[in-house]
Parts: sequence; structure tokens; C-alpha cells
Amino acid sequence: MPDLDLLTLALLVLAGFAAGWVDAVVGGGGLIQLPAMMLVPGIAPLQALATNKVASIMGTSVAAVTFARRLKPDPRTAVPLAVSALAGAVVGAVIATYIPEEAFTPIILVVLIAVGAFTILKPQMGIQATQRWHGVKHAIGASAIGLAVGAYDGALGPGTGSFFVILLVSVLGYAFMPASALGKVANFCTNLGALIFFVPTGHVIWHLGLIVGAANLIGGYIGARTALSRGNRFVRIVFIVVIAALIVKLTYDLLS
Repeated sequence: MPDLDLLTLALLVLAGFAAGWVDAVVGGGGLIQLPAMMLVPGIAPLQALATNKVASIMGTSVAAVTFARRLKPDPRTAVPLAVSALAGAVVGAVIATYIPEEAFTPIILVVLIAVGAFTILKPQMGIQATQRWHGVKHAIGASAIGLAVGAYDGALGPGTGSFFVILLVSVLGYAFMPASALGKVANFCTNLGALIFFVPTGHVIWHLGLIVGAANLIGGYIGARTALSRGNRFVRIVFIVVIAALIVKLTYDLLS
């Protein structure tokens, strides 16, 4: 593991906890955790990405279990969503080696602005469930969401959980809480899919990932409990804040 002073280690642990909490509530914890990883002296960007996935999967797993115990996600959505998300993440990780991030950023920024505006202008969206499709159409819709967002997570990553939530709400008609629960299952699979690609290449710094991951796990558990106790309206508010942070971050990246 790279040499770390106590201040850097403390910041990494704090970032891991905060990222776990945000990810558990609505997604987007990578905005906090990945930049913190870059503080490690001598770490390469690909090492930071790969190690970030180790930490993230620890928090996402405990959040997914915590949500599942209370909300019991429908397997007719969870299975096609998760399987396609896993496949999409592997494909996305491969694509990331060929296509520069700069090609994606302007597109994602436009999509985020549209999503944020759409959510603000429709205050009742996601408060109550109004599922639009059933049977085969529902499974196809869940698979398409999993594949698209999974590929995005493998290739780029920021805001993956938020994309799962908004698509499950706006496309399939879920309320924010069950959408967030399903998003945790799918996000676990996208992290796993990316690690299937990254681990054999030797880019993961395991000790660092496990230290930050332990903090992420605790944050994920507390975040899931917070979301479950506060309900759909709270998750919607946090979602809007995270989308705004994503827009600011990507705009800064684009301009710099």
C-alpha cells in the first residue's frame, strides 16, 4: 500500500463513510470517494478507479441487504436489472480503455440537467408507485436500464446509483424508495462487473480498498436505515442535491 500520513488516512476514512451514506440513500457517492482516492501519493488514475470499486461494493452490499430486508425488491425487476447491469459494466470497462472520458462528459451533462429539471418540475413523481408495464415488457425495460447504466458505470461511473433511481422511477414507474432498493442491487452488480475486469489486471490496491471500504460499509448501513426511516420525499430531496452536485462537478471537469 502507498505510504499514507495520518491526515490523508483520516480524510480517506471520512470520505468513505460519507460516500457510503450518499450511495445508500440515492447514489452518487463516487463524487466524494473517488477524488479522495486521488489524494493518495503516487496512485495512478486506473488504480484509484479500481480500488474505489472495492470500497464501493462493500458499502453497496450492506445497503442492498438492509433495503431488501425491509422492502423485499420484486425479483421480476431485480433479476433482469441486476444481470444486465453486470454484463453492461464488464462491457463498459472494456469500452473505457478505447474511448476517452471527454467524449462522454458533454452528453452526460446534458442528460443530468434534463433529469434535474424533470424531477423538479414533477414534484409528485416517485412519491407514489405507478408501474407502467407488466410481464415481458417490464422485464425488457428493466434489462435495458441495467445494460445502459451498467455500461456507463463501467466506462465512467459518477452518479450511477442516481441514474438507476431516476430511470426506475421515470421509466418503470417505481416510487423513490423501492427504486433506491433496486438500484442498490444493480449497483452492487455494476461494481462486481467492473472488478471482474480490473482485478486480473492488478490495478486494485487491496489494503487501501478494504480500509476505505470498511468506512463505506458503515456509512452504507446508516444511510440505508436513514432512507428507510425518512421515506420517499427525503430520498427525492437528496436525489436533487446529488444531481446538482454531479452537474457542478462535470461542468468543472468540462471547463478545466
